[in-house]
Amino acid sequence: MPTRPATPRWRPRPGSCRGPHGITNRAARLTWEQTGLPFLARHAGAEVIHAPFYSIPLSPGLPTVATVHDLTSFTEPLQHDAVKAAFFRAATRTAVRHATRVIVPSKATRDELIRLLSADPTRIDVAYHGVDPALFHPPSEREIEHASDRLGLHGAPYVAFLGPLEPRKNVPNLIRGFVRAVEDLADPPALVLAGGVRDAQVDAAVEEVPSTVRVLRPGFLSFADLCGFLGGATVAAFPSRGEGFGLPVLEAMACGAPVLTTHRTSLPEVGGDAVAYTEPDAESIADALRTLLSSPERRKALSAAGIARAKEFTWEASAEAHMLSYQRAAEQ
Repeated sequence: MPTRPATPRWRPRPGSCRGPHGITNRAARLTWEQTGLPFLARHAGAEVIHAPFYSIPLSPGLPTVATVHDLTSFTEPLQHDAVKAAFFRAATRTAVRHATRVIVPSKATRDELIRLLSADPTRIDVAYHGVDPALFHPPSEREIEHASDRLGLHGAPYVAFLGPLEPRKNVPNLIRGFVRAVEDLADPPALVLAGGVRDAQVDAAVEEVPSTVRVLRPGFLSFADLCGFLGGATVAAFPSRGEGFGLPVLEAMACGAPVLTTHRTSLPEVGGDAVAYTEPDAESIADALRTLLSSPERRKALSAAGIARAKEFTWEASAEAHMLSYQRAAEQ
């Protein structure tokens, strides 16, 4: 269970500096990161540079902290776009070699950095993500009804997925497992795949769904609907093949959804005993979903446990962990 780190003595001075408007594409951003960012940081009187997304300036002139979010580009390379995976691998290796300190969102990611890249464990800081209770909380009946109506379900039961429809999220196996779990039911729930963009493998799996089973793909949902969507689900299913942290699992727990996820990487670190687990193959997902759908008592217990556990993950604690890493970098 994550604990709140001690309050650091070191605090940055408030203020902000804008980067140039022309760095909206990756090539321009990476070029500016190597040249303009170090100059801007020194000009602003910064003591530490934090690179929040893998890549860092190679000659920063200041202590540098890099965030490595996950190692799935190493462990699951075929689940990524080849160009992006190559970039993430190169950037991660560079960060491990050159950054003053490295921040990761879980102990599992820290352990993979050490195992795969022989990273120095004394230079790695774990900063768990948090959950915003203003956005993610057990919803009211009105919030549930609003989200359900927006989806065209009008109170009908459903299994929820929220996230990008990318290969490592394992959505095709979720679809196939869901069909096996509910196809013999007289009145099956729907499967709602919210978020992300269209994916060819997901499209192919949806085409296999029999006409008696309903799969909805509403695309992105508004922030105002997320709480009701997750909290109103019979089950929230996230059978990912690997996560650096697993924020959708935490957010669903905070909303009181009974959550089904996998034992992979950081997910047990987030879910603990407050979620149900499955292997990522379709048959295992089907068995786990069938068990949850047939057990209201189990779902009720998971809902209560998830709400309680989610309260341990706060953005305040995450901020303090980041501050400690900055302080260590500055002193180093």
